[in-house]
Amino acid sequence: MSQAQRLKQAIEDEIVDGTLPLGARLDEVQLAQRFGVSRTPIREAIIQLTMTGLVETRPRKGATVSTPEPQHLLAMFETMAEIEASCGRLAARRLIPEDEAALREALAACARAAEAGDTEAYYQENYVFHTVVYRACRNAFLCEQARQLSRRLAPFRRLQLRVRQRLVQSLAEHAEIVEAIVSGDEMRAAEALRNHVVVQGDRFSDLVASMRSINAAA
Repeated sequence: MSQAQRLKQAIEDEIVDGTLPLGARLDEVQLAQRFGVSRTPIREAIIQLTMTGLVETRPRKGATVSTPEPQHLLAMFETMAEIEASCGRLAARRLIPEDEAALREALAACARAAEAGDTEAYYQENYVFHTVVYRACRNAFLCEQARQLSRRLAPFRRLQLRVRQRLVQSLAEHAEIVEAIVSGDEMRAAEALRNHVVVQGDRFSDLVASMRSINAAA
């Protein structure tokens, strides 16, 4: 892995975990100083991130963490919902004891974070929960596609969890997903995951409102 690729991974991780929030400006000089490298590999890393969609270049503002147009974001969530539905359907069909134990453990971790009202902890456990579902589908290619799009949407999923009562609702949906997968109900598992991920109506309006406040502050 080249230096630029390692830097790309490090910056991507900071976008996914919220260290670099939506709309944040990526200053080449500051990043170079922080990582102890020249500006050249930083510039190359930013170009790579732009190709993934996590970063965009704005006139007079340079490179920033991406805040896509609402309709494009909706399309991404719809695609993610269908991918996760497929993962859930296959997981219900192919579940092995190891994955069942991991699912129950991930659900319990989400419950602890929700009970504590800790949005950041819940976000991290939510990421683990969905990763376990991907792995449980036992389709390596589908799992990788799910992981890639999940990382692309991670900053927006973080925003969703800030909406009032969303943690409680999300946890209830997780419990339904686990019950459907463990019981082997493929259609129910697919539908539960699809409904859990897709953003429609008030959920989409809340997400767009959060993005607009970020753009106004940028």
